[in-house]
Amino acid sequence: MVKLFIQQILIMFKNLYYKTKYFFLINLILILSSCSEPDYRLVGGESGKLNDFLGKWLVINYWADWCPPCIKEMPELESFYNDNKEQALVLTYNFDRLEGEELENQIIRFGVNVPSILSDPGVLFGWEAPPSLPATYIINPEGRLIHTLIGPQTQESLEVLINP
Repeated sequence: MVKLFIQQILIMFKNLYYKTKYFFLINLILILSSCSEPDYRLVGGESGKLNDFLGKWLVINYWADWCPPCIKEMPELESFYNDNKEQALVLTYNFDRLEGEELENQIIRFGVNVPSILSDPGVLFGWEAPPSLPATYIINPEGRLIHTLIGPQTQESLEVLINP
């Protein structure tokens, strides 16, 4: 499609000066558009675009260290994550917006063994902050939010939602 667009521009401008000028500008635009900032970052340095999540179920869990049900829920999220990697991705987000070493220490302390996102999912996806914790958001493979769950979840309760 890009090649066709470039060909059409070159046909419109038969003068070599214009061809060279517009060919350069089009290539510059393509290069700059591929250098855009990532939409999200994970603990550990990985980053990407929201489109990376399409094609799989996405389970996003808000937690905090002062929330006992959140900590109790972590082994269930880990089991769900490990048993459903082919069809679902699980991301946790620290409600207190911790970053760096402080967040990494809490992840180790509370045994958060699933990927942790640094970017607030509410900002990324355009939803309100959860009213209470733990909160789990289920997004279908097409990228639509289909469930907002308040309270601790189990591996089984999550599997029922992604395997109707």
